[in-house]
Amino acid sequence: MTTANNKQRMMHLNLFIMGCGHHKGAWRHPNSSVERLGDIRYYEELAQIAERGKFDAVFFADGQAAVNVADGGTFFLEPLTAMAAMSRATSNIGLISTVSSTFYTPFHAARMMASLDHISGGRMGWNVVTSMFDMEARNHNYQAMPVHADRYRRADEFVDAALKLWDSWAEDALRLDRAGYYADPDKVQPIHHDGEFFLVDGPLNVPRPPQGHPVLFQAGASEQGRELASRRAEAIYAVAYDLPAAQEYYRDIKRRVQEAGREVDVPIMPGLVTYVAATEQEAKAKQRELDEMLPVEASLRQLGLFIEQDCSNWDLDAPMPELPPLSEFTGPKGRYSTILRIIETEQPTVRELLGRLAAGGGHCTMVGTPAQIADKMEHWFNNEGADGFNLMPPSLPYSIEDFVEQVVPELQRRGLFRTEYETNTLRGHLGLAKP
Repeated sequence: MTTANNKQRMMHLNLFIMGCGHHKGAWRHPNSSVERLGDIRYYEELAQIAERGKFDAVFFADGQAAVNVADGGTFFLEPLTAMAAMSRATSNIGLISTVSSTFYTPFHAARMMASLDHISGGRMGWNVVTSMFDMEARNHNYQAMPVHADRYRRADEFVDAALKLWDSWAEDALRLDRAGYYADPDKVQPIHHDGEFFLVDGPLNVPRPPQGHPVLFQAGASEQGRELASRRAEAIYAVAYDLPAAQEYYRDIKRRVQEAGREVDVPIMPGLVTYVAATEQEAKAKQRELDEMLPVEASLRQLGLFIEQDCSNWDLDAPMPELPPLSEFTGPKGRYSTILRIIETEQPTVRELLGRLAAGGGHCTMVGTPAQIADKMEHWFNNEGADGFNLMPPSLPYSIEDFVEQVVPELQRRGLFRTEYETNTLRGHLGLAKP
């Protein structure tokens, strides 16, 4: 498949780093990296593996609360702090972190992201989220999370103010004239932002980032989330259990981007969990090995968090109880709609659903040989399911090593993925123009 300018369309790949891996039992494995979760060299090595595979970027999610600490290490080092070090251990790969518009302020976020874009030489991206849970809110001076609509209005204004701050320095504002100006005062201007949620005079106290703006990622699944993504996002993370779900989201977002008057290509990257081996039987054995380490009580708590019900006394071998329709659910809708789709399609028992959610929480899972995995990825890529994937390895570093060493060469052989970096900025990897 080629684009309008006759250049081969290439798949985008990100590594989503999460503790010892996305499978909830991964940290319990005898060979897990659980003892290294506080060691920055662990994350540097993961970024280097992804860079060896010519990935676009590595990505950190973030959380603002310590959740069920007995169940396994998800968060340890603060992501933006870790990425400062990871940028020094790599040369080309992008670095993306979640930034909460609910708890950060625009000046604070814009200053940190601009600094990291300078430190990395133009490789930063920010995944803007609205945050979800009351336990996070109570760490930030809220009794509970603001209502959904307010969170999204705040997020929209948050992005607007941050972009203004990065634009408060002209590209050529720095003069560095020892006999005259350090910076041209006419090219560093206040923004005088006075909105519903934020008052920000500006200008930023960091010169314009190398990329102009760090790349804006978004992952909205609700109606308001999709609207924000279509108007603001430069790349999008998605949740898709299967190809039909991926296609519905992909086509809807692409339509909304056009209707918003944006003549840009916004890459959409669903999450993808892979188990790769020389044979399908070996790949399934890897999956089964991790599933057998799944702590059931913790998994029921996680399910309860996703569906906002107490599941602790549910019969594991009984069919899943009927859940309220999506229209009546007040929590995070993307993950909930995925769970409803799994139940509708597979009609699992509670135990089977827990296993299905153990790695990635309902994102697409592919199990098989390198060729089988590449076949499925190519099918999604060529049929309006994805412009690439946000890899969610069930165990780290082993699953990403398997993918880089076995699947990436297969994708490259098919002409679907780069063999060398052509640029050294995240914008360049994603084919995005500099603002």
